[in-house]
Amino acid sequence: MRVLIVGAAGRMGRAIRGLLDEWPEATLVGAVDRQADASLGITTDVRAALINAEVMIDFSSPEHTAANLAACAEHGVAALIGTTGLGPDVEVAAEAAAQRIPVLIAANTSIGVTLLVELVREAARSLPADFDIEIIEAHHRHKKDAPSGTALALGEAAAAGRGQRLAEVTAAPRVGVAPRQSGEIGFAVVRGGDIVGEHSVLFASTGERITLGHQATDRAIFARGALQAASWLVGKAPGRYKMVDVISFKSVS
Repeated sequence: MRVLIVGAAGRMGRAIRGLLDEWPEATLVGAVDRQADASLGITTDVRAALINAEVMIDFSSPEHTAANLAACAEHGVAALIGTTGLGPDVEVAAEAAAQRIPVLIAANTSIGVTLLVELVREAARSLPADFDIEIIEAHHRHKKDAPSGTALALGEAAAAGRGQRLAEVTAAPRVGVAPRQSGEIGFAVVRGGDIVGEHSVLFASTGERITLGHQATDRAIFARGALQAASWLVGKAPGRYKMVDVISFKSVS
């Protein structure tokens, strides 16, 4: 597997590069970031770096994602996007690229979180409607988007389990006198310190509560998941894929 890492100087880029020795089947053929660093082999030209690649792993900035997808489609390189905070332009670019290459966009590349999303979908489908749903997430002080992409993915799974769209049932931030409305899905966000990533989904009814959650204590889990997903993606037919396709468990759609 010939890998190009975009966002190579960032937290995730560094973590993925640090794990490559554990993946003998993976060869780093390019590293790209906003600023070049010859000592680390980092350049700024995505298109040039794609020439020898089989798969791009992109954990960079959302403003560059659409262009990176277009470049991958042009060069016939599979694309794994782990960048969060994506705008609607990326969805358009992903659909276009998926006509020519396999594309996987993941808000979280942890295998454990991927399973959690499916469990949340099943719980929301199975539990009575009087169970309120709240999603609580925590990340380090430098994370820009809130709620996190993973929290939104969990919300989407919960809403889908109830046959709804998240946009229709998301609760507005509660300030002052703002009682919970029936059927809404709420989000609570924590930003502080060096928290790698914590997500929990609370299903609360009268007299009982169910909590499904995941705690990340090492950023390497996301890097391992990204490499596993990238390896799986290479050689797949053009189209859109998800992290759940990489694991063996999948809830009923």
